[in-house]
Amino acid sequence: MDKRIKLSIVPVLLFLLILWLIEIIEFTTGFNIGFLGINPRQADGLAGIFFSPLLHSGFRHLIANSSALLVLGWFLFYFYKDIAWSIFSLTWIISGLITWLIGRSGIHIGASSLIYALAFFLFFSGIFRRNQKLWAVSFITIFIYGSMFWNMLPISELITPGTSWEGHLSGAIAGMCCSLIFIRKGPLPDKGIEDIVDETDADNEVPENQPYIMIKEYIPDQQQKSGIRNDSISEP
Repeated sequence: MDKRIKLSIVPVLLFLLILWLIEIIEFTTGFNIGFLGINPRQADGLAGIFFSPLLHSGFRHLIANSSALLVLGWFLFYFYKDIAWSIFSLTWIISGLITWLIGRSGIHIGASSLIYALAFFLFFSGIFRRNQKLWAVSFITIFIYGSMFWNMLPISELITPGTSWEGHLSGAIAGMCCSLIFIRKGPLPDKGIEDIVDETDADNEVPENQPYIMIKEYIPDQQQKSGIRNDSISEP
């Protein structure tokens, strides 16, 4: 296996390991930390912006998130290796903040907003850059995860009652924002394509340095808590 492929998958596997360890500890101890999720428009819910993606309502929830995180995370760290951590961190914060602002009452937990953020970043960033490999990543992303689009609209409530379309939408917005913020950083355009578009146009130059979410009553396996809701994602 190519060394770069191995190095790119390591951060994603480490992140997934952390998620699984947290869930295993919760399950074995019976101690629920779901209260650390995002509680929209409440001061004590701001901490959830940082903790929410680390928390899940159970193993089924975590399993559903893990495969998408693995694929999209690997795409990010392989094709955008120089700016991957910046994108990952910024989409985490932006998506959590938007969820805190627009989310319905209840505690939101789960890494689903990150999944939407990565998917939308990979798609739009690939389209914006004149790079054939990144175009391919864009189309692969939309082909595999395109069905997620419907789960970030209010209509998703009709399909799965309690769906947190706000969390999906927050992640999508975060991903699109980062695709613009980092447009002049990271992978460069292909030389041939850049020439065809307009090699002499200074404005077009790029510097060289450059699943579903659910909200429902959350009842832990070994301990009941009222008023806690959860986000989850299913395989598209």
